[in-house]
Amino acid sequence: MNNEEKGILFSDEYQKSLKAQFCYADADPEHGERLFFENSGGSLRLRKAVEVKAQIEEFPDCPERVRGRGYELSHYVADGTKDILETVFGAKSGGLLTELTASQSMFQAVGTIMTNVKWGTNAVTSSLEHPSAHDAVEFYCTQTGREFRVVPANKTTGGLDVDEIMKYVDKDTVLLSIMAASNISGNIMDIKEIARRAKEINPEIYVVSDAVQHAPHAAIDVEDWGVDVSNFAPYKFFGVRGCGFCYVSDRVCALPHHKLIHKDDHVWALGTPTPANFAAMMAVIDYVCKIGAHFINSTDRRTLYLEGMHRIHLQERALLYRMLEGTDEVPGLRHIEKAEVYVDMEDLTYKDLIVAMGIKGIEFADLSQKYLEHGITVFERLNTSPYSKRIVESLGLEGAIRVSPLHCHGTDDIDKFLKATKDIAETV
Repeated sequence: MNNEEKGILFSDEYQKSLKAQFCYADADPEHGERLFFENSGGSLRLRKAVEVKAQIEEFPDCPERVRGRGYELSHYVADGTKDILETVFGAKSGGLLTELTASQSMFQAVGTIMTNVKWGTNAVTSSLEHPSAHDAVEFYCTQTGREFRVVPANKTTGGLDVDEIMKYVDKDTVLLSIMAASNISGNIMDIKEIARRAKEINPEIYVVSDAVQHAPHAAIDVEDWGVDVSNFAPYKFFGVRGCGFCYVSDRVCALPHHKLIHKDDHVWALGTPTPANFAAMMAVIDYVCKIGAHFINSTDRRTLYLEGMHRIHLQERALLYRMLEGTDEVPGLRHIEKAEVYVDMEDLTYKDLIVAMGIKGIEFADLSQKYLEHGITVFERLNTSPYSKRIVESLGLEGAIRVSPLHCHGTDDIDKFLKATKDIAETV
C-alpha cells in the first residue's frame, strides 16, 4: 500500500484540537472515563451544534413572520436548506425533504415515487439495507402490486457486486435503492457506477441511496452519483437528534407529494420548520469546512467541504489500518489470537471506519459488556434484532460487535482498544 491507501493521520496536535470540539469525547459525566466507539449508532456531538440549537430554541418567535426575531430565524431555514443541498449533497437543483428522522424521509421519498409512477412492474433493493430503506421498498411494492427484488450481499467483502445488482434490474424496474456504505461492514458501494449501469438498462429508473452511515466519513455527491434521492441523519453526523435531511431531485419534486397547496413543489415541509435544527447542521458544515481550510486555500464552501471530508476519510483510513494491523507494540485485530474480523478486505479505500468483529468463545452481548468494563463503548448487532437480523444473516453471520470510531480519535485511542481486545481474548 502507498501512503494514501494506508491513510494519512492528522498531526497529534491537530487531532486533539478537533477532539476538544466534541462533547464528552473522553468521559461521560455519570459513567466516568470512556472511549466511545459506537459512533455508527449515534456520533459524538459537536459542541457548537449543541450550543447553537439550545440558543435558538430559547426564542418563541415563529420563523414564518416577516419582521423582528421571526424574520431573523427564517434565515436559518433558508440558508440552512441551501447549505445542506449545495454543500453536503452537492446538489445544483432539487429539494430538501425534512422529517423527524432520516428513516421517515426515506419512506416519504420512496412512497412518493412508487405510488405516483404508473409504469414499471418491480423495484430492487439489497439485503444489506437499513430497515428504513429495505422496508420502504417492500412496503410500497406490496401497496402498488409490484415485484419486490432483493440483491444478495457478497459474504467475502461485506458489500454488493455491481454485476450482481444488474441481474435484478430490467426495463420494468421503477426504483433501485442501494445504500452508500454498509452499516455493518463499512464497505463503500460504487453508487455512481451502479446508477450509470442501471440507467443503461432503463433510462427512466429512479435511483435511491441511503447515505446515513456514509455521510460522517466521506462526501456525498448526488449530481456525480446520478441519484434521485439520498439522505443523512444529523445525529449520526456530529449533530443533533430530531431531524433527518433528504435530497429529492427535480423530477421527484414534480410528482404529487404531501405538501401545503400554496407552497412550491420543492418545499416538502407541512408546517413551521425548526430553525435550530438547520443552524445546528450549518455548525457541522462549518466544522468540516474549517478542516478543509486547514489544508487548502479556497473561498468556495463546497470545495472546502469536499477537502474537509477527504481529510476526514484519510484520517479514518489510517486509524482503520492501525486497528487492523496494529504496531510493533500492540497487535492489530488481524493478529490477536481468537479475535476475528468479519467481511475483512485488503483494499481499505473501499471502507469507511466501521469494523465488524468478535472474539471466539465469547457471546457478542457478553463481549460488549466486557469492553464496557474496560471503559470502551461498542455494541453488538445480532440476528435477534429487527434492525440487524436480515443484514448479519445476509453476510453469513449470527452477529458482530460493531466498532466505529471517528476522525477525532487518535492512535492512542486505537491502541487502548487493541490492548483491551488482547486482554479480553486472553481470558478465553
